[in-house]
Amino acid sequence: MTKDIDAHQHYWHPLRGDYDWMPMDNAVLARPYGPADLAPHLKAHGIARTVLVQAAATVQETEYMLGIADATPSVAGVVGWIDFDQPADLHHLQRLARHPKFLGVRPMIQDIPDDNWMLRDEVQWGYQAVIDNDLTFDALGFPRHLANFHTLLARYPDMRVVIDHCMKPQIRTHSPEDFAYWADGMSALAKQTRATCKLSGIVTEADGWTLDALRPYADHVLSVFGPDRVMWGSDWPVCQLEASYDDWREAARELTAHLSSDDRDMVFGGTAARFYRI
Repeated sequence: MTKDIDAHQHYWHPLRGDYDWMPMDNAVLARPYGPADLAPHLKAHGIARTVLVQAAATVQETEYMLGIADATPSVAGVVGWIDFDQPADLHHLQRLARHPKFLGVRPMIQDIPDDNWMLRDEVQWGYQAVIDNDLTFDALGFPRHLANFHTLLARYPDMRVVIDHCMKPQIRTHSPEDFAYWADGMSALAKQTRATCKLSGIVTEADGWTLDALRPYADHVLSVFGPDRVMWGSDWPVCQLEASYDDWREAARELTAHLSSDDRDMVFGGTAARFYRI
């Protein structure tokens, strides 16, 4: 059986009513997506397993995803959500942690107005609870969050952290200043923390993307983290705003073509298997 893993994908049903970020007039996003929709793509690319990631800031959506995971062998695990602003949610985390396919949590930090939210005293219990329950933490943010994430990861060196979507670099502008700021921040995280990084989500940070536009960002991540700390994810169905599953998969293969076979195996499965303990 193939060892390839899609380390970041979503299933959702908009009528559940808790996808607050989703524009309901968007024909690509605002429709149900389930395992039957993704299965042909997984088969075409020899991908046996996926990591299903939260898309709503509710515990109920996490339970919805775990139900899908229970019924779907290809879903290796679920990255869910709890409310870090509510210490009482510790009991939800402890309860969810007993589920064999519950991997960790992802606060939707990119959508929180206060960039310093992650450093507030009243949410620190959540990070310690992630560590205490031997779970993972998906870091979702923008380049403006890089310094705070560095502070956070230095504060909790035992927390297993993966940076989602290469921290969403502003590829659509690709100004030298923006690239340098992002690259320096990612280098610091790579060199001074134990974080891993998802090679995902970058097609939707570029308007009319090309391989040449994506390459500097992929090259930098692969260089500073190394293939053993980089994992590929589709970010499907969000990726369809700019690229089909197949096009992004093939682009990622091209962007990693210079790596050895063993290193590519890490990016396309090995790193995710080790990090998420799949």
